[in-house]
Amino acid sequence: MNSNGLSGTVLITGATGAIGGALAEVYAAPGGTLILLGRNRKRLAEAAERCELKGARVLMYCIDLRDRDALCAALKEICAAECPDLVIANAGVSTGIGPDGAPERWEKVEELLEVNVLGTVATVNSVLPFMIDRGCGQIALISSLAGYYGLPITPSYSASKAAIKAYGEGLRGWLAPKGIRVNVVMPGNVDSEMCRNDPGPKPFLWPAERAAEAIRKGLAADRPRISFPFPLDWGCWFLSILPPALSERILRLLHYAS
Repeated sequence: MNSNGLSGTVLITGATGAIGGALAEVYAAPGGTLILLGRNRKRLAEAAERCELKGARVLMYCIDLRDRDALCAALKEICAAECPDLVIANAGVSTGIGPDGAPERWEKVEELLEVNVLGTVATVNSVLPFMIDRGCGQIALISSLAGYYGLPITPSYSASKAAIKAYGEGLRGWLAPKGIRVNVVMPGNVDSEMCRNDPGPKPFLWPAERAAEAIRKGLAADRPRISFPFPLDWGCWFLSILPPALSERILRLLHYAS
């Protein structure tokens, strides 16, 4: 890790998304290695090209996180050869209720849980033995402000991000004595295709580049929880501690409920 908080070898899942692509560019630097995972080959190649122009060495892996056998095999192969200093488990998808309050589609919910929860946990489980053997490393888990309190318009997404928040908090306490840092990242609204397709209002919208820089600084400082933007992050946290009936009323007033 250099004085700018840039790791020598950084592995990013979901590198073809807005935040993942922005993170790749933030960490791209001469002498560094980026290992980018994504399921869109064209976008992956474009992200790799941008990072190579900044002087980084880039390795690409076109993998769908739902194929956990392929994911785990690739990650173990990568870690045996490259020893990532920082792993950012960023891959994620979203879904929500349908028009007029229609139920979430099961196939979308199933995909969401496979990517957001099982894919993230599989990523960590695959890289962790190598970090434990080395006695060092850093893992960043991308949750969401929706993990503080279940949003009525995106219940499954909220549940998946709450799971990742709790998982990361547990990992941090367990792995700190082993020399491994774990950080939970809780973004709010970040401009992306996924965000634009989500139902509900999108206050305090940040560009992906600003979000990536906030994440980089938070990881360099080893902040346990990296949440943004203010004051939306505080508002979501308050929802989790207020009486539920009051939180429900606030969400209805803010049009986060159908």
